[in-house]
Amino acid sequence: MIEIVPYDFTWPARFDAEAASVRAALGRLALRIEHVGSTAVPGLAAKPVIDIQVSVATLEPLALYGESLAELGYRHVPLGPFDLEYPFFQKPGTWPSTHHIHLCVFGEEQERRHVAFRDYLRGHPAVGAEYVRLKRMLASLHDGATLESQERYSLSKTDFVDAVLQRALPAGNPLASGHLSS
Repeated sequence: MIEIVPYDFTWPARFDAEAASVRAALGRLALRIEHVGSTAVPGLAAKPVIDIQVSVATLEPLALYGESLAELGYRHVPLGPFDLEYPFFQKPGTWPSTHHIHLCVFGEEQERRHVAFRDYLRGHPAVGAEYVRLKRMLASLHDGATLESQERYSLSKTDFVDAVLQRALPAGNPLASGHLSS
């Protein structure tokens, strides 16, 4: 079942610890490591999964990343064509997972979108509350028992995310302004 839980003040520390492990495993391949997703927004209810975005110079060969991340307990989850621009790994390899890694190319659209969405929610608590309401409603509709159900849950949020990004991205490119952490 997809569960939306109250904000947990340990999420940032859990991200920091995992990011250090990921950085050690990937070395110079990891150009930037970001805490993204709802657990990266203070006070926001979320699925209890730490989403980590790792920016790299190139996604090829994907096996190079997969081998390093497998040593940390991650499993690559192929997502069809989307795998070519935002490959997904989960830890542990079976449901329910505690950590997700999303690879993206440094400076490209996927990197900008996820950071801009996170930062917009951080700065607009009312929009964050609206997002939580949507996630709770969608969680009640999708059991999350299969990868397909989990994907339907995620895709059902697309219209909301796109509407937020319409507001978030014109405000400036968060990558160009140096507002990213590592």
